[in-house]
Amino acid sequence: MSDRPTDRLAAPVSRFRRLPILGRIEAQLLLWLVGLSGALLGFVSIAGEVMEGDTHAFDDAILLALRQPGDPHDPIGPFWVEAALRDITALGGYTVLSLILVAAVAYLLLNGKRVSALLVIGAVVGGTALSNVLKVFFDRQRPDVVGHLVDVHSLSFPSGHAMLSAVTYLTLGALLARTEKRFVMRAYFIGVAVALTLLIGASRVYLGVHYPTDVLAGWCAGAAWAFLCLLLARWLQHRGDVEPSD
Repeated sequence: MSDRPTDRLAAPVSRFRRLPILGRIEAQLLLWLVGLSGALLGFVSIAGEVMEGDTHAFDDAILLALRQPGDPHDPIGPFWVEAALRDITALGGYTVLSLILVAAVAYLLLNGKRVSALLVIGAVVGGTALSNVLKVFFDRQRPDVVGHLVDVHSLSFPSGHAMLSAVTYLTLGALLARTEKRFVMRAYFIGVAVALTLLIGASRVYLGVHYPTDVLAGWCAGAAWAFLCLLLARWLQHRGDVEPSD
């Protein structure tokens, strides 16, 4: 038993040193919650306007602005823009996203992070199921005011490409960012994920297969689902059920 002054001061000093870390964790948690709430509010607001039929003028005006005057089948810009956006839109398709999912899960399994791999699978598969349920519920048909530049066969609201690219790329970007200590690298991973998500969604409007509000709602729903999955991952990691980041 020791009553030395240094021993009595050790515990308070140790707690004091942990305060900044706890503060950062609470701030990050608050940011995730704000992001989740904002994305949900955005989706509900857009969905309400769409169901009331108040978005037709806005949607049609943007779609027609992306076509040559007098020809709704001819997009604005040189031919290579259309070709480039066809390639970009494929990054949000089932084939590419499935390949990315398999590669990411294999990487996590090889690193011994089995629970993290299951979380990624659950995020993408669950987001896909949610997207299909929402499409059936809202039952919105594809735009007919302009010609479609790619083949589509499903319902329109919300945009599956926008939603699933948000779910997949934002989730993976956030997971990769957690492996980096430098802020610039964390910002890089998140920035790339956001840029891909925005480009894929914008390509759907340019190609005439989605209304702008379909894409906006898809971004909101996908971001909300990604935030929810990442919050679940943080909670499981706090409990010790998920492998910590390196």
